[in-house]
Amino acid sequence: MKVQKQEYQMWVEAISPQTSLWVGCIKAFLVGGFICVLGQCIREFVLTLDGMDETMASNWTSISLIFLGAFVTGIGWYDNLGHFAGAGSIIPITGFANGIVASAIEYKKEGFILGLGAKMFSIAGPVLVYGTLASSLVGLIYWIFEVI
Repeated sequence: MKVQKQEYQMWVEAISPQTSLWVGCIKAFLVGGFICVLGQCIREFVLTLDGMDETMASNWTSISLIFLGAFVTGIGWYDNLGHFAGAGSIIPITGFANGIVASAIEYKKEGFILGLGAKMFSIAGPVLVYGTLASSLVGLIYWIFEVI
């Protein structure tokens, strides 16, 4: 039994692609940085529009990046970006959009209710639940300290 495990491990190491940690880190940094620079450019553009303040610019930036992440996932480019950049493509808010849309695309054959509706939030659901819970608790704590 021990020999088989060792042979299997040697086989896995032989066929696994060899990747460089430093190259992966640089790719992740560059792609994640580009997404953030794109977001900053969107924010600066929105701030030039008449009547936009900092809060509205931030909201429109988030909306735009989520839309772009969902759109690029829908046309099939985000997977290639993920293979190239690794974590650099999933850390920004576009990765969140990718998680939702990719789940929806994967299960669309099962129908709108049991496929799209049920599986769309399988990845993003815990993030939404715990994000809502955490923000509610922080809001409650803030309210208590404001009253005191």
